[in-house]
Amino acid sequence: MNPLKITWPLLMVFSVCLFVSADEPCVFLPGERVLMEAHNCYPYHGLWHNRIDRALETGVPLGIEIDLCWHAESNDGAGRLVVAHEGPFDGKEPTLREYFFERVRPLVEQALASEDKCHWPLITLNINDIRGHDRAMHPAVWTLTGEYEDWLCTAVKGPAPDPVTPIEIKPILVLTAGGRPEIEQFYDIVPMGGRLRIFGRGSDDKPADNFRRWVNYSWSAVEPEGQNQAGDWTRADAERLTALVTQAHEQGYWIRFYSLNGHNQVTGLRFGWGTGYNFGSLEAVRPRWEAARRAGVDFIATDQCEEAAACLKKAAGDNAE
Repeated sequence: MNPLKITWPLLMVFSVCLFVSADEPCVFLPGERVLMEAHNCYPYHGLWHNRIDRALETGVPLGIEIDLCWHAESNDGAGRLVVAHEGPFDGKEPTLREYFFERVRPLVEQALASEDKCHWPLITLNINDIRGHDRAMHPAVWTLTGEYEDWLCTAVKGPAPDPVTPIEIKPILVLTAGGRPEIEQFYDIVPMGGRLRIFGRGSDDKPADNFRRWVNYSWSAVEPEGQNQAGDWTRADAERLTALVTQAHEQGYWIRFYSLNGHNQVTGLRFGWGTGYNFGSLEAVRPRWEAARRAGVDFIATDQCEEAAACLKKAAGDNAE
């Protein structure tokens, strides 16, 4: 599918039905929205180029998770920032600019022209992994996002990480990891009074600050046996989930869980989904999606965008009745 042919107004209307009540005021705080996040939303080894199209067609707001790598094209270090999980590279890998930013341009430009900002950010771009050790990678991410800063949620950098300053909401929110490279290139580089435009991952042993705004959990924190060996969903599971979500929100974080899939082996092979995050069937994963929604998980990561979006939409509608 040509992404420019996606019916953007349909996406906008669908988002109202899926996650936000049109009668409620605009909110953008931890625990105020539950979003489906499209896990590994990028081509893999030259296949599955339509993952981002399929994700966008489920409606906005939503999350999109990608990995970035550096494709060195010469011995002097020159290269490209490509959307990929790992090498080897053949030069056909899409760049972050073309795969994401230019792909969503029609949606963003329509949003900016509209006076309806209630559902912003429409897309949370989670650059969960910037893979590799090339020193050019993080500066390249910072430079590229600077070209699209008018599209991005930003916050003023104060004299210290605390206190947290309000985010100016725009159509896209960019999240990333919270290691030393991210701190140096996405926080330290910004002068006091300048604007942060990429927000890092925090940890559960300290509250959110001006840069660290989200926390990331494997679903094994809820069901220690893991997706492959999980039994029936239980009250104890729900209590563990609620406790983690409550703690994160009280610390000022958005919270993400990865990844909740439920498919058979044939479907997994067809769409390129791994086996490690798989409960084995839709009947097994749906109670987890619904429980995550009830608990207020901000980002529910899954490869099964269409099924998860439909489940969350139905659960939200049932709850509103």
